[in-house]
Amino acid sequence: MAMVCLTDFEEYAKEHLSKATWDYYAAGADECCTRDDNLLAYKRIRLRPRILRDVSVSDTRTTVQGTEISFPVGIAPTAFHCLAWHEGEVATARATEALNTCYITSTYSTCSVEEIVAAAPNGYRWFQLYVYRDRKLSEQIVHRVEGLGYKALVLTVDVPYTGKRRNDIRNQFKLPPHLKVKNFDGVFQQETAGPEEYGIPANTLDPSISWKDIHWLQSITRLPVIIKGILTKEDAELAVEHGVQGIIVSNHGGRQLDGGPASIDALSEIVDTVQGRIEVYVDGGIRTGSDVLKALALGAKCVFIGRPAVWGLAYKGEEGVREVLQILNDEFRLSMALSGCRNVAEINRNLIQFSKL
Repeated sequence: MAMVCLTDFEEYAKEHLSKATWDYYAAGADECCTRDDNLLAYKRIRLRPRILRDVSVSDTRTTVQGTEISFPVGIAPTAFHCLAWHEGEVATARATEALNTCYITSTYSTCSVEEIVAAAPNGYRWFQLYVYRDRKLSEQIVHRVEGLGYKALVLTVDVPYTGKRRNDIRNQFKLPPHLKVKNFDGVFQQETAGPEEYGIPANTLDPSISWKDIHWLQSITRLPVIIKGILTKEDAELAVEHGVQGIIVSNHGGRQLDGGPASIDALSEIVDTVQGRIEVYVDGGIRTGSDVLKALALGAKCVFIGRPAVWGLAYKGEEGVREVLQILNDEFRLSMALSGCRNVAEINRNLIQFSKL
């Protein structure tokens, strides 16, 4: 069967992954209201196409943090790619390198940061970071990725505690014995007898993390710091004041606080607050090229996809991720042209309106 859209990959993954693995990737917190609204919110946004604009030539290139990428879609940090495909993050890294876009590697990778760099040495990568109670763990991984040529740190700030994902609890989800959180291989051996949460000992994350820790992070690295998980103008202003280089507007795919806003609904107030002082990105709910166009029209510099990348892996590994990205690229280019935009710079808020329904 030809894979025509991202929904085709989703249906394939649901059919071919184990129930526990599918439930893990699909999970939202509590009643999944926010997870589902991430998708529905895009459908409430309408495009206002301009016509007779000579769209015979179109250019989807853009820059993030000063680096040119082929189109404004990157891979969001998602854990445990080896659950979907045996090569895991190595395959994802090769696919994003081939399409010349940004891959945010998850702390919770089932391949190590070294393996990922070796597989795709010319890829453009950022590293997603959590802050641990043992700060030395965080420091060590920061120094590792900086030495390996990662270009930014993406500090995830919406997980002082893990959201309640009901199906993971019902399934008693655990990584299978042959897989590990590779970046911490051997680190937690003394604690293997205790309770575990998503591959590492429970209560490892530091819930006391606060704005002062941004300065701590900046003191141990020269890499730009991007904050992932901001949903309000108040926190966006604080992010700018604390000298970060970017914000990813994100509700963690609806996996953390249920009842918060859809990411795309939170984007406008954050863009308006930031006023171009730092770059703003968004993730959550992007399924079509027109979704990408809508996000850019609302002020996002780039969007990041999570679950669709995993569906691509489940379908055909590296080739599947490439297909997912290529479909989004082609759809984005077509949506741009049909809306009268010849390049990314021509996309602006005049292009959209919100549905009255």
